[in-house]
Amino acid sequence: MKAAVYDHNGPPEVLRYTDVPDPKIRSRDVLIQVEAISVEGGDLINRRSSPPGHPAYVVGYAAAGTVVAIGDAVTDRKPGDRVTSWGLDGSHAQLRAVPTDQTWLLPAGAGVAEAAAIPIGFGTAHHCLFARGRLSSGSSVLIQGAAGGVGVAAVQLARQAGATVIAVASGEDRVRSVIELGASRVIDHNVESVVDVVRDLTGGRGVDLIVDPVGSTLATSLAALRDEGVLVSVGNAGGGALTVDFWPAVQRNQTVIGVFMGTVLSRAAVRQTIDMMLADVAKGSLTVPIDRRFPLAEAGAAHRYAEDNKVLGRIVLIP
Repeated sequence: MKAAVYDHNGPPEVLRYTDVPDPKIRSRDVLIQVEAISVEGGDLINRRSSPPGHPAYVVGYAAAGTVVAIGDAVTDRKPGDRVTSWGLDGSHAQLRAVPTDQTWLLPAGAGVAEAAAIPIGFGTAHHCLFARGRLSSGSSVLIQGAAGGVGVAAVQLARQAGATVIAVASGEDRVRSVIELGASRVIDHNVESVVDVVRDLTGGRGVDLIVDPVGSTLATSLAALRDEGVLVSVGNAGGGALTVDFWPAVQRNQTVIGVFMGTVLSRAAVRQTIDMMLADVAKGSLTVPIDRRFPLAEAGAAHRYAEDNKVLGRIVLIP
């Protein structure tokens, strides 16, 4: 099969498109003919900073397609099923093998490209807002990186839950798009002070909850959070050092929660929420913005585009 691989970590140009052996399936695995790959923030971070375990390493978390083979212990999937999937690697390829409990069936009407983006981006947003952030109707929430894959999901889910959604993005087009997704107010961090605007909007109190997938914005997030508020830190899309002085947060009785979805995506409750969101996408009640599609053969260019441009939602690779 063809795949986008790298032999050593580094910039997008380390990716090369080449032939590699087809993946082998174990007893609880399914083999997927990949039709769409969602380029996740973790894919960029891993390629940039994580030395591969072996040469010709296939990067990538999220992909959707059609099951073409199953292991001898698989009873809940069959060849021909359309699924979306996650794994710690292997998505940037024509074929991928993953355990069956790392797949979800696509409901009728769900687009394969949109479905590829649901488990990581939307699953992360839902977990941060509700399982960890305990968001409820009437609460106020600030979404950092609101135009990214987690951000566009969090804005929609929080608004549907009845929260007041303040979002952070940059650029007129992205600001307008995030408002259309449901934000009550979008702060362009290149033009306005996030902390000052949040304080103005909340009467000096700060917001109840913040979801921060950026990382480099943690100090700003804590300053915009109310006393005894909750900050959920998930990922490091900004790529900087995750350093912040927590003493002011201690003095204000704030709670900081870290989230890494790789250890929770196979939990029953999380799987159920992803099934629910796939159904909502199929019905049109959730939107998955796709900024641009690239052929898998141009994976390096896609990673470069993701790192150099102000992307809205996700970039998708097509094998």
